[in-house]
Amino acid sequence: MKRRRFIGTAAKSSVAIPALLLSGCAAQKEYDLIVTGGLVFDGSGSPGIEADVAVKDGKIVKIASKIPLNKSTEVVDAKGLAVAPGFIDIHSHTDQLLLINPKAESKIRQGVTTEIGGNCGFSLFPLAGADLEEQKQILKREYDFDLDWNDINGFFQKLEAGGTALNFGTLVGHGTIRNSVIGQVDREPNSEELTLMRQSVRDNVRAGAVGMSSGLYYAPGSFAKSDEMIAVCGELAAFDAVYTSHIRDEGDFLLESIDEAISTAKAAGVSLQISHLKSQYPRNYSKISKALSKIKNARAEGVNVLADRYPYHASSTSLGSFFPRWSQKGTTEDFIKLLSGKKRERELRDHISKQEEKLQSWKNVIISSVITDKNRHMEGKSVFDAAAESQKPCFEFIRDLLIEEKNQVAMVNFSMSEDNLKQVLADPNVFIGSDGNALAPYGALGKGKPHPRSYGTFVRVLGKYAREEKVLTLPAAIRKMTSLPAEQFRLSGRGMVKEGYYADLAVFDPDTVIDKADWLNPHQYPAGMEYVIVNGSIVISGGENTGQLPGHILKHHAV
Repeated sequence: MKRRRFIGTAAKSSVAIPALLLSGCAAQKEYDLIVTGGLVFDGSGSPGIEADVAVKDGKIVKIASKIPLNKSTEVVDAKGLAVAPGFIDIHSHTDQLLLINPKAESKIRQGVTTEIGGNCGFSLFPLAGADLEEQKQILKREYDFDLDWNDINGFFQKLEAGGTALNFGTLVGHGTIRNSVIGQVDREPNSEELTLMRQSVRDNVRAGAVGMSSGLYYAPGSFAKSDEMIAVCGELAAFDAVYTSHIRDEGDFLLESIDEAISTAKAAGVSLQISHLKSQYPRNYSKISKALSKIKNARAEGVNVLADRYPYHASSTSLGSFFPRWSQKGTTEDFIKLLSGKKRERELRDHISKQEEKLQSWKNVIISSVITDKNRHMEGKSVFDAAAESQKPCFEFIRDLLIEEKNQVAMVNFSMSEDNLKQVLADPNVFIGSDGNALAPYGALGKGKPHPRSYGTFVRVLGKYAREEKVLTLPAAIRKMTSLPAEQFRLSGRGMVKEGYYADLAVFDPDTVIDKADWLNPHQYPAGMEYVIVNGSIVISGGENTGQLPGHILKHHAV
């Protein structure tokens, strides 16, 4: 039977009603919106039930088998569809992109109604010195956008002024704090600098950051020792704020890096989220079971640790990350100068050779974006093939490309196991995070061939891994995207279809919902996501964006 799609107001009565009574009814309208006849999954992991959901003033006020319609109430007919809490992308790098395009197209069309940015040690505040100037240059060059703030309050004000389609909260980045205090240098902070870093954590959480992230794989986070991390994380404890970590290594030293993250959280007395849990490179695939066991055992010992993961077997980051951490001290210009010189070329060559050994072939690394038109033809090609076309050995090709592109080259790295991925997705201590951005297939955000996770993460879990491959049940998948992350990040009133909660809802066809973005054509919206409601306002209707910007800035409960 063909499913009916309808959005509008309740049908008008043919009975004549006095104008006075009509006026009174309008003044006493019980609900603003009712989602009728859907299979409602509340986000707890329980099976769905057929019910109507009524919304008033941005919140869910009633859930019942049948709710009478008022003629002035907006109605979404969800018969044959699933109704779930709006999805929470707990690991996002959208950040400044909401200022470029507040419609958050690639996320909102998946049913994502809340994003948490500021991950992997980097945030758009607090900015100072060379870091501030470099961020200004990047935003101006890539998006013709003027960065005119340096703290969290200025960033929030900018977001609020432009509006957003979804709710947005942010972590403060440890790497950004470190840069603002001591710069991109490989040394321990002195006592005064450490005091300033700890104070910055407190100030940013008081101003609304929901926690702190670290990127111990990247400079300058990679320069931090465990004692420093325990000290700065300790400031989160008083606020019951979360520590998230892109751990120091996700390959040869995966297990040791997980131990470090758990030890830091335990010593600091904070909750921990391990970012995009994975075991990279074939020689490390067997470690994933031990990694998951470490998380389970830590939880049994009282450490509140979870992990997030996206549903793909390839990662994505900067091509420059293949170079050693010591080479990335200082500014981008310092890094480019090092690459351009001969002084330490032998060391760099040896390091890249070891990276190739882990990868097995540079055919497994795809160039996803560059900033110059000159090199645009390389997007979507492997490093191996692009180097061959350039008639250069792979080391020279990578080095020259990074120099020409000022280290602004993104790549996709096919370094993971599909079997490992399924094991991670099924684990009860792992929730879903895209590690991606809110993009659009048009304008400034439609460039390059970015990782398809920005367009497909949440619908891919629903369609491929829940419906088709049955790695997890639909209720379990929804819980991983809703109530579990909301609870971990203390997002009060979010993450469930429950009376008194905000009306963030994803309404989708469970039989057809699926991602369409792929590696060579990533800028594609998914199928099957029919309606998305944010704070009671319909942002996606019949699969199309209404242009509404009802999102809230979500601040830590200490504010």
